[in-house]
Amino acid sequence: MAIKIDKKIVKYNVANKEEEAKKAAPEPVAEKPAPVSNVIHMHEKVERPDMLLGSTYKIKTPLSEHALYVTINDIILNPGTEHELRRPFEIFINSKNMDHFQWIVALTRIISAVFRKGGDVTFLVEELNAVFDPRGGYFKKGGKFMPSLVGELGEAIETHLRMIGLIKDKDLDEHQKKLIAEKRAQYEKSVKTAEASASSEFPDGAQLCIKCNTKAMIKMDGCMTCLNCGESKCG
Repeated sequence: MAIKIDKKIVKYNVANKEEEAKKAAPEPVAEKPAPVSNVIHMHEKVERPDMLLGSTYKIKTPLSEHALYVTINDIILNPGTEHELRRPFEIFINSKNMDHFQWIVALTRIISAVFRKGGDVTFLVEELNAVFDPRGGYFKKGGKFMPSLVGELGEAIETHLRMIGLIKDKDLDEHQKKLIAEKRAQYEKSVKTAEASASSEFPDGAQLCIKCNTKAMIKMDGCMTCLNCGESKCG
């Protein structure tokens, strides 16, 4: 196709498709480098420092003559910063009783490996408390039932995790707090009433009468006599 040029040619350029494509394309936006985080989280590659803080818990059970001593050492991550965190790092169990030596060593190594792995380690408490002794459990000092020796190890770990703040107690709601306060007030009132009636009606040191179930049995003329119902062992 012929094109007629009416004006005098002053300047010309050779068309280049590659250069035109580059001019038409948008300029690339420089990516901002991702911020580098200096916060250290617990993981298996964290090196053990020369000194660790720890706590030792004594476990005395009727299943063994000798007590067990559970030591849990903690590592402090990001000390002196707002991200400071205390996490369990290793556990040791010592005892004079060598009957359970093999499984105790194996258990301490496994639990220590879980501690160093990081993440939520509170599941260990539930798993250990779910172990039951086929011979039956026992009641520890204070009246709390322990399903097994392993379960009591789990309770020691739970106590430590609560101490360092990894396990937090659930707060009661307002209804539960009100109910507990009412029951406490009723109990204290009944105790005060019983103490007042006991001190005013019958002398101190009176024994329980088997007939009227009242602490009013005293010794009179060499014979135990109830001041409430008149029951006497002398007839």
